[in-house]
Amino acid sequence: MPHFLAASAVHLPDLISDLGLILITAAIAVLLFRILKQPLVLGYLVAGFLAGSEFDFFPTVQDVNSVKVWAEIGVIFLLFSLGLEFSFKKLMKVGGTASITAFSQIIVMVTIGFFVGQLMGWNKMNSIFLGVILSISSTTIILKTFDELGVKSQKFAGNVIGSLIVQDIIAILMMVLLSTIAVSQQFSGMELVLSVLKLVFFLTIWFVVGIFFIPTLLQKAKHLLTDEMMLIISLALCLLMVIFAANVGFSPALGAFIMGSIIAETTQAEHIEHLVKPVKDLFGAVFFVSVGMLINPDTLVEYALPVAILTLIVIFGQSISSTIGSLLSGQPLKQSIQAGMSLSQIGEFSFIIATLGTTLKVTSDFLYPIVVAVSAITTFTTPFMVKFAEPFSSFVEKKLPKKWVKRIQLYSANTEEIKSLSNWQIVLRSYLTQVVLHSIIIVAIILLSSTYLLPLVQDSKAGNVIAALITVVILSPFLWALSLRRVAVKQVQILMEEKKHQGPIIMLVLFRIALSLFYIGFVLNTFFSSGIAFIAFLIAVVAYILFPKQLHAIYHKIEHHFISNLNNREIKKENKRQNTLSPWDGHMTEFDIAKKSNLAGKTLEELKIREQFGINIASIRRGEVIINIPIRTERLFPGDEISVIGTDDQVKEFKIYLDKNEIDVAEQTVETDVVLQKLELKNRVCIGKSIRESQIREKTHGIIVGIERNGKRILNPESYLVLEDSDILWIAGEKKKIAEFLKE
Repeated sequence: MPHFLAASAVHLPDLISDLGLILITAAIAVLLFRILKQPLVLGYLVAGFLAGSEFDFFPTVQDVNSVKVWAEIGVIFLLFSLGLEFSFKKLMKVGGTASITAFSQIIVMVTIGFFVGQLMGWNKMNSIFLGVILSISSTTIILKTFDELGVKSQKFAGNVIGSLIVQDIIAILMMVLLSTIAVSQQFSGMELVLSVLKLVFFLTIWFVVGIFFIPTLLQKAKHLLTDEMMLIISLALCLLMVIFAANVGFSPALGAFIMGSIIAETTQAEHIEHLVKPVKDLFGAVFFVSVGMLINPDTLVEYALPVAILTLIVIFGQSISSTIGSLLSGQPLKQSIQAGMSLSQIGEFSFIIATLGTTLKVTSDFLYPIVVAVSAITTFTTPFMVKFAEPFSSFVEKKLPKKWVKRIQLYSANTEEIKSLSNWQIVLRSYLTQVVLHSIIIVAIILLSSTYLLPLVQDSKAGNVIAALITVVILSPFLWALSLRRVAVKQVQILMEEKKHQGPIIMLVLFRIALSLFYIGFVLNTFFSSGIAFIAFLIAVVAYILFPKQLHAIYHKIEHHFISNLNNREIKKENKRQNTLSPWDGHMTEFDIAKKSNLAGKTLEELKIREQFGINIASIRRGEVIINIPIRTERLFPGDEISVIGTDDQVKEFKIYLDKNEIDVAEQTVETDVVLQKLELKNRVCIGKSIRESQIREKTHGIIVGIERNGKRILNPESYLVLEDSDILWIAGEKKKIAEFLKE
C-alpha cells in the first residue's frame, strides 16, 4: 500500500506549496496577534520570519524568486488600494496645515536620517535611502490605531490624516527620485529636475485622460457590470497603468497608485474598493510575509545598536518635527503635540522604499532587516503614543513659560489672515495653472501625433498635410483655452481698475497668446519644411481668429465633461445629503447587516423597528437586487444593506440598537432608485381616506414618511391617519412610480 501511494504521488510545483505555506503560517500568526490585540502587519512579519530560510524549525519556502513576484503583485495592489482611498481632490482640500506638517516632518527626518547614516559609517546611497525610509509614517497603522482608540473624529486626527495624504504623494515622488539617483549613481541636480518634470508631465496626462474617459466608461456600463466584471475591469485598469508606468521608466507601484486615484473620483469608487479589498488583503499579506522572510537574526544581533538608535530617532524625531510643523501651520499646542506623537512610526511605504533599494541593488543587505525591526518596534509603540498624547500635551502646556503659551495661542489665532490670498496671488495661480495644464496637454498631443500618426501617413503624397491637419484640429480648442480663455475674472477686473496693475496683466495675456502661437509653429514645423510650415502657420492663425466661438463651444464641452466626471461623486453624495425631509431633520442613512447579526432572519414586523424608533426602512439591497419600500413580511438577511429614514436623534438611537446586535455602519453609499418627493393633496381622490385606504403605498411602491398639516409636521405618520385637503405629503418610493402617480 505505501508503494502504491508513492507511485501515484503527483509533484506539486514549488509556487503552490510555497504559497500554501505562507498563507497557513500567516493565518496562524494573524490569529495569535488578533488575540493579543496587536497590529496584523506584525503578525505577517513574524509569519515571514518563521517561513524564511533563517528559521529551520518550521518548513521553509523553496522558491524565493516566485515569492518575490507575488510580493511585487502585493505592492501593486496595496498601492492601488491606497490610491482608491487617496484621490487628488483630497490632496487639494488638505490645505496648508497638513501640508506644512508633512513637509516639516519629511525635510527634518530625511536630513537627520542621512547624517545619522553617515555618522554610522554607511555609504551615501544607504544614508539617502535611510533618510527617506525614516521620513514616511504608516497610514495603515495610524488609521487602525485611531479606529481602535476611537479618536478618528477628534480634531487633531484630521490634521494627521491630511498629513498622511501629503506624505503618500511625496513618497511616490521620492521613489521616482531615488530610482533616478540609483540608476545614474550620481547626484546631478539637472537629472533630478528632469525627473520631476517628467513625473509632473505624465501624472498630469494620466490624470486628465483617466478622469475624462474612465468615469464615463464605468457609468455607461454600470447596468451591465456584475461584481465579478467590475473587479476584473478594475484590476485590468490597474495593471494597464502599471504597464504604462513601467514603459516610461517609472515604478509599477506608481502606476497602480495613479489608477487608484483616478478611480477614486468615480461614483463606483466605494464599491470597487470593497471588491478589491480581498485581493489586496491576500497579496498584501504575501508582501508583508516576504518582508519578514528577509529578517536575518544574525544581522539584527550585529546591528542591535543601530536598530535602537534609529527607533529612538523615529519616535522622537518624527514626533518633534511633526509637532513643530503643526505649530508653524497655526494649530494649537495641544493638537500639534497629539498630531506629532501620532506620526511616530514607519510602515508600508518604508518597506516599499527599502525593497526598491534591494531590487536596484544599491543598498546593503543589512538595511532591510534593520528597517523591518524599527518598523515592528514603532508599530508596538504607536497606540501608546496616541493614548498618552493628550495627558502629555497638558503636562507640556503647564511646564512651558506662560509667555510662550500665549504667543503660540496668538500665532494660532492670526493664521487665518496669513492663509488669505491677495488678488494678485489668485490671478498668478490661475494663469500658471492655465498655462501649465494646457501646455502639458498640447505637448502630449504633439508627441503622440509625431510618434504614432506621422509614421502611418508620411509615405503617402498628402500624408504630412493630413497628419498636420488632424493634429491642429485636435489641438485647436486647447490652444484657444491657453491663449484666450478668461480666468480669475473678478480679480482681474479689480486689478485693472488701477493703472499700475494694467501693464502686468496685459503682459500675462500676451505671454499666453505668444505661447499658443509658438505651439502652432512647432507642430507645423514637425510635419513640413520651414517655408511650407510658415505658410501653413499663417493659414492656421487666420482660421484660429475667424472661428473663436466654435473653438470656445468645443472646449466648453470638453471641459464640462471633464469637470462633470471629476465632481460626479461629490455631487451624488451632496444630493444624497440634501435628500432630506426639509424642513425636518429627517434624512436617509445606510447600514449593513453583519454576517453574525441577531436581527438576521427576522421579518420587519417581528423587529418592530418603526414602533421602537419611529423610523422607516426605505430600501433593502441584497447583492444586485434592490427591494424598495419593503413590506412587513420581508426578512433581513446577513449582508443586506438597508436605507432608513429618520431624524438625527432617531438614527443615533437606532445605530446604538444595531451596534448591540453586531451590525456595522456601511462604508459605502447604497445606490437605490428611492427618492423623496413632495406632494400637495389639493383636489385628489384620496382626501378623506386613511393612509392605508388611499393605496398610495401600492400605487407608488412607496411610503408616506412625512405630512405638513396647518403648520404642524408629522414624521413617519401612522397608517390610520386620515388625509386632509390641505396636507402636504412627503413620499419615499420608486422615482418612476411616484412620477406616474403625480400625473393622475
